Amino acid sequence: MELNANAWRIVEDLIAQPAAGGVVCRRAACGAHVVDCGVEAEGSAAAGAALARAAMAGLGSVWLEPALAPPATADLAWPGCRWPTVAVASDEPVAACLAAQYAGWKVDPPGYFAMASGPIRAAIGREELFDHIGLRERPDRAVAILETARLPPDDVCRALADAAGVPADRVAILVARTASIAGTLQVIARSLETALHKLHDLRFDLRRIRRGRGRAPLAPVPRGDDLAAIGRTNDAILYGGHVVLEVSGDDASLLEIGPRMVSGASADHGTTFRTLFERAGGDFYALDPALFAPALVDLVNIDSGRRHRFGRLAPEIVAASFGADAGAAAASGS
Repeated sequence: MELNANAWRIVEDLIAQPAAGGVVCRRAACGAHVVDCGVEAEGSAAAGAALARAAMAGLGSVWLEPALAPPATADLAWPGCRWPTVAVASDEPVAACLAAQYAGWKVDPPGYFAMASGPIRAAIGREELFDHIGLRERPDRAVAILETARLPPDDVCRALADAAGVPADRVAILVARTASIAGTLQVIARSLETALHKLHDLRFDLRRIRRGRGRAPLAPVPRGDDLAAIGRTNDAILYGGHVVLEVSGDDASLLEIGPRMVSGASADHGTTFRTLFERAGGDFYALDPALFAPALVDLVNIDSGRRHRFGRLAPEIVAASFGADAGAAAASGS
């Protein structure tokens, strides 16, 4: 599918018109392209959408819907949502979400930390996930997305290029901290990916998935506070995310797996993510894995024509998480 080549075209657009997205483009000493979408640069919602599309290897659409919008389709389960909504859709969801968008590994040499995603993962191919889905590739260029509060130093850029097996000047690294508009938007654009990864964890046959779409409310950005932003972006999906998957096959298996693929399957459901994260001492891996799922999921069986709904939205928890500035964000559409 040329995952990295698809994403590279999105990067080229950002580099060609950096002012349009509020991004700053640099070259590392090794020659790698570093596109600051929200670390030192101001960034924008447009940059966040581009980040998300690049993370999905160009195999998904990402757009913003205004706050208090009337239902556009029968899929919209939260009409009149107080916040703008990040919507995403893909006709190749396994490739877009699991081979590229999933933040499946950490970049953590001494003195630096970032969560890494993007189609460079398919070029590196070390994650066990690729043994199940395939889609490894040997591209001549690679695109990475880093969620971090610091721009990557030259040694990190070199290491990414070496791991991907491409020359450093053919690596593009898009960077945003969570507490930025671009960083917040691109994380919340992972509602569909969260559902796909949950199904993978539950050993569902991913070949049955045909198409997918998801929505989640866009959290207000707590400037400079990445911990607050991490809490809000997770809550947007865990308590406000709605995913629709079109699948093939029998209905009985969908009825069996559906209750386990929503965040309500976790005993921790009902508590804001930041509270849970602090209780766990800031360790993601100490949290209940069952929590990491959308709030609401529809499984639409394209063979039987039946639609099955699981879970529920929790607007009251989203409001508590988003805090006092939530109303201002909804009014401004930012």
